[in-house]
Amino acid sequence: MSERLHVDVTSLPEIAKTLRAGQNILLSGTIYTARDAAHKRLTAMLDKGEPLPFPLKNSVIYYAGPTPTPEGLPIGSCGPTTSSRMDVFAPRFLDLGLIAMIGKGNRNEEVRRAIERNHAVYLCALGGAGALAAKAVRSLEVVAFEDLGCESIKRLQVKDFPLIVGIDCAGGSLFSV
Repeated sequence: MSERLHVDVTSLPEIAKTLRAGQNILLSGTIYTARDAAHKRLTAMLDKGEPLPFPLKNSVIYYAGPTPTPEGLPIGSCGPTTSSRMDVFAPRFLDLGLIAMIGKGNRNEEVRRAIERNHAVYLCALGGAGALAAKAVRSLEVVAFEDLGCESIKRLQVKDFPLIVGIDCAGGSLFSV
């Protein structure tokens, strides 16, 4: 049975502390999409001391680049991308308050330590099921880097997005052998 969660800036930090690897959840609330190119730009902004287009503190980033939106729908197919490509950026973002990341695949040891240190969580979406993920999206708004097309940063409102806790803040991991 899945536990229903609502993501908001006041409750997610406490909820993340209770989640454990392997737990199924249905996530609702505000999440942001960002992939490789967006992560590079966000990092450049941080390096220059510029404000980011959304607050990292207590936010959730979904490593996804949705396909074009069909008429009458809020989003096209929206499956996860391989998370390890963002490992070089994740510890810094977590140290700045990012509370959760959504993607697929394992993370490196530095990311795992940052998850524990910051009481954050890594959530896994089912790869190859972008159409299923899209059904959870209620609205989409491009908030930054529109020139990147599918890799622009988007604010999504999701309801009952099916996920599995991949790495928890207590050191538990689906990927440990």
